[in-house]
Amino acid sequence: MKFKSNLLSVAVLCAVAATSSAAFAQTLRVANQGDALSMDPHSLSESLQFSVTGNVYEGLVMRNKDLSLAPGLATSWKQTSPTVWRFELRKGVQFHDGTPFSADDVLFSFARTQADGSDLKSYTNDFKEVRKINDYTVEIETKTPFPILPDVISLVYMMSKKWCETNQATKPVDRRKGIENAASFRANGTGPYRLRERQPNVRTTFVRNGSYWGKIEGNAQEVIFTPIGNDATRVAALLSGEVDVMEPVPVQDIDRVNGNPSTRVLAGPELRTIFLGMDQKRDELLYSNVKGKNPFKDKRVRQAFYQAIDIDGIKKTVMRGASTPTALMIAPGINGFQAEQNKRLPYDPEAAKKLMAEAGYPNGFEVAMNCPNDRYVNDSKICQAVAANLSRINVKINLQAETKGTYFPKILRRDTSFYLLGWTPSTYDAHNALNALMACVDDKGAGQFNLGAYCNPKVDELTKKIQAETDKAKRAAMIKEVFDIHTADVGHLPLHQQALAWGTSKKVELVQLADNFMFFKWVTVKK
Repeated sequence: MKFKSNLLSVAVLCAVAATSSAAFAQTLRVANQGDALSMDPHSLSESLQFSVTGNVYEGLVMRNKDLSLAPGLATSWKQTSPTVWRFELRKGVQFHDGTPFSADDVLFSFARTQADGSDLKSYTNDFKEVRKINDYTVEIETKTPFPILPDVISLVYMMSKKWCETNQATKPVDRRKGIENAASFRANGTGPYRLRERQPNVRTTFVRNGSYWGKIEGNAQEVIFTPIGNDATRVAALLSGEVDVMEPVPVQDIDRVNGNPSTRVLAGPELRTIFLGMDQKRDELLYSNVKGKNPFKDKRVRQAFYQAIDIDGIKKTVMRGASTPTALMIAPGINGFQAEQNKRLPYDPEAAKKLMAEAGYPNGFEVAMNCPNDRYVNDSKICQAVAANLSRINVKINLQAETKGTYFPKILRRDTSFYLLGWTPSTYDAHNALNALMACVDDKGAGQFNLGAYCNPKVDELTKKIQAETDKAKRAAMIKEVFDIHTADVGHLPLHQQALAWGTSKKVELVQLADNFMFFKWVTVKK
């Protein structure tokens, strides 16, 4: 099943300085506010991680420039029964170390996603069996009908069974425990670029794979990826020509970058939703002055927090207009988004105060809030604004903003009471958000990123039905119902979709995708 029509409206194809077909072997210099936390493609389900490692590793299916599905390491796929998908694998493909790619690697890779330490459990938690038919044919049998399975596995990258066994990397690293292995710093994929050097938080260098099975449209022979956390330094590097592409461009610097004769900003809608989550499971919050009970278990408290947040003020003062406030956990362009549902509760501090009093907190309470400071656009400033808003209802926020390198391991351990997170459904379908963010947490991968453990059995029931339903009208109705339930529960606090803003030299030609992935194979640097 494909949802191409929705994606075409948001996938942004941007060509910069597109002139002749002259392709010179070039070094591409890319800067980002953060770094990929590991080279292990199964260790963290995060867009930058997928984007960086997706230049080295590949899945059975991939994405075209309009985000529609394309053959990857599988040349074709089909359903042989409602619960069985058959994939024909590409022959003649080699991993970077020369090892041939085969069905054994597929079985190994899918099994690896279910191992302890994997952040991809929610992608394969409904698999019943992955079996080898022959060296170049595999079947995936699911527990229930799964019509969007090819979309779901597009980010499950294939690893070499032999390489992982040789290098003691048969399981992903566990970012929650700080454990590392060979796959953290080294890589052996089938993709268009090879990893040459890895210096975490300093520099990562990739080189073109001369034996790549597919076409590399761009001319970048070498790619140097550098994390530059400081906004001013990152902008200065672009303006001075030290880097060719960087993101994100701080919203306050967009005009400056566009005004420079040699640079410009590529802007477009992003499919990521930024939201707040709350611990709704523990009987007592880990980080609060409320003892003996958990205020977030009370819907009135959750709604009070929601209505105390001035989202339009955040859009104006923090995001400089570069955001779209939302009431839903998915963005326009994601299959299942229905605009008529996207109506936020009104910003009303007085109503929020009444709700807090009714819940037994007329004088508010203290709670710690976890937030990254180098992952999303103005993330720490958003959290500062939320803290200021909540102070109006006598809630004291103890803000803990930190680099994503320590932030993600902490919240993924569920060592948090109140947190900010962003999510782009990798399938471009609502089911991904339902299964990963809103489903009751189990040990198979459902609710893996539902870090506050929101749980409504009706949501789970509908999520399973949505996964199996093939009738588009019935499926859309169920998606609407499940979001209505989640909204009524105030299960999370959705904030906004941020806008993409990449700064680029005018001598660079590239493709900007609405999922914020950057594929080096589509980049050309002109002299």
